[in-house]
Amino acid sequence: MFLSQLVFSDGSRAVALRTGAEARLVPGATATRDLALDAIAAGRSLADEAQARGEGAAVDLALASAEGRMLLPLDHPDPAHLHLTGTGLTHLGSAATRNAMHAKLDGDELTDSMKMFRMGLEGGKPGAGQVGAQPEWFYKGNGHAAVAPGAALDSPGFALDAGEEPEIAGLYVIGPDGTPFRLGFALGNEFSDHVTERGNYLWLAHSKLRPASYGPELRLGDLPRHVEGTSRVIRDGAAIWEKPFLSGEANMSHSLANLEHHHFKYGLFRRPGDVHVHFFGTATLSFADGIATRPGDEFEIACDAFGLPLRNPLTQQPQDAAPVAVAIL
Repeated sequence: MFLSQLVFSDGSRAVALRTGAEARLVPGATATRDLALDAIAAGRSLADEAQARGEGAAVDLALASAEGRMLLPLDHPDPAHLHLTGTGLTHLGSAATRNAMHAKLDGDELTDSMKMFRMGLEGGKPGAGQVGAQPEWFYKGNGHAAVAPGAALDSPGFALDAGEEPEIAGLYVIGPDGTPFRLGFALGNEFSDHVTERGNYLWLAHSKLRPASYGPELRLGDLPRHVEGTSRVIRDGAAIWEKPFLSGEANMSHSLANLEHHHFKYGLFRRPGDVHVHFFGTATLSFADGIATRPGDEFEIACDAFGLPLRNPLTQQPQDAAPVAVAIL
């Protein structure tokens, strides 16, 4: 079962519920967040809340996607209250590329990346009621950095690279009492600057301050233990790079519960009404295979278990060598 948000030609918004191949509008619903808050208030699941509204008109989601009318499957009316975050070195195999990027001159010494990865392998899946190893964590921005499916990922002029990261994202709303509620999962492109990160691993924070996209559909319920999809870079209508990506706990060194704990343990991230989109990491990058993307390329992340594919073209802002001037009051 899937939820999505779309817009019509007159600018009005709607929420669609898809079961199997058929998608129908949810009567009276214009935002997934509002639907989720109503479900919390009623003490029922998001799926039950959507179904309780009855069946609206049928809608062609593939057509809406082709026409650029799909919105992010979860957003916030005030973008400052949507948080984009993520965790890295969480997937089996994800350390290899990172270790090469962050390698030290002394080959006999474990890099900090490998130390972090080992911590996850040894303690990332604790028993019930226990707290496991703390993962790498990063901030990508707020809702102003969240890009709708089909819209361009606009790389800043100072960026040294513009690379995709095919991931699964968890989508959350914070309830009135500060409880985080997971609505479900979506395909995500955790777009990053890998050349900047490779220059010095302490620049990871800079490399992650880029736009990101997720959707188009929100998969309700649990994440399958094994997820396998395909990531592509398309140039002039043809794929110049294509590779499978894996996710799900069977392919991860951390449990979802452990990653969620280490994000939501901060009171800052449990503010009632806020929306969180958290990227769980990947082990697959075109950058690792020597691909240098350029404006006009299109990223495609696809997995049948998550509905419609996520596609975003790449653009780049003009370079401005002048420093940002700060005015003094």
